[in-house]
Amino acid sequence: MSTLAGKTLFITGASRGIGRAIALRAARDGANIAIAAKSAVANPKLPGTIHSVAFEVESAGGRALALKCDIREEDQVRAAVAAAVEHFGGIDILVNNASAIWLRGTLDTPMKRFDLMQQVNSRGSFLCAQACLPHLLKAEDPHILTLAPPPSLAPHWWGPHTGYTLAKMGMSFVTLGLAAEFGPQGVAVNALWPRSIIATDAINMIPGVDAAQCRTPDIVADAAHAILTSAGGRYAGQFLVDEDVLRAAGVVDLDRYAVDPTRPLLPDLFLD
Repeated sequence: MSTLAGKTLFITGASRGIGRAIALRAARDGANIAIAAKSAVANPKLPGTIHSVAFEVESAGGRALALKCDIREEDQVRAAVAAAVEHFGGIDILVNNASAIWLRGTLDTPMKRFDLMQQVNSRGSFLCAQACLPHLLKAEDPHILTLAPPPSLAPHWWGPHTGYTLAKMGMSFVTLGLAAEFGPQGVAVNALWPRSIIATDAINMIPGVDAAQCRTPDIVADAAHAILTSAGGRYAGQFLVDEDVLRAAGVVDLDRYAVDPTRPLLPDLFLD
């Protein structure tokens, strides 16, 4: 399979950034996109809503369903999944993209922030998988793709921001468990992480990051597309890095993804 035409993707956090980019890349194939995110009303400080992305998806050749959904809320997730199934007839692919970030030390992490990260990142990924799996198990060549890093117990990734690392690695461990449980049942469960920092609104949470030293979300979207269209279950239970996936797919020129190809790239977290 080299196209996502006719496939239905349920993408969390798809109102902007990487989630939006993955949605638009799939839309160019003619895919159906369930856009699940909290942002239903335009915010001048944070552009992008489920409705603006739905318009972009349909303009790109896909079919869209805008779903206002806070993945911390079980009822909202189950209702959104049910709406996507009713509208499109099923779900073939879940993309766990939604994530919360707070890169501070223990004494500078309010418990409200800590709880938000755990609820959105690991719990949200688990909940969305639980809600989608009954439908994925009925699909042909189903996938779960989670935006999470390779699991690491290296202290230098934990010490500076234990709360965030715990939440993000929670997504990785959820991926590990789902791959072991549902891989034998035919669900390709994988994680994807960028080698370099991606120029999204999240970089505002990372001190000292210059957007000119980042890559665009398109590199993650193209890597996700390569994984989701891979033939014969090539990717299953793996923790993948965007540029490695693209090189394996024959992409030679990665400079096109750089915001400024003349500037050195900043490496992302959790990759040594």
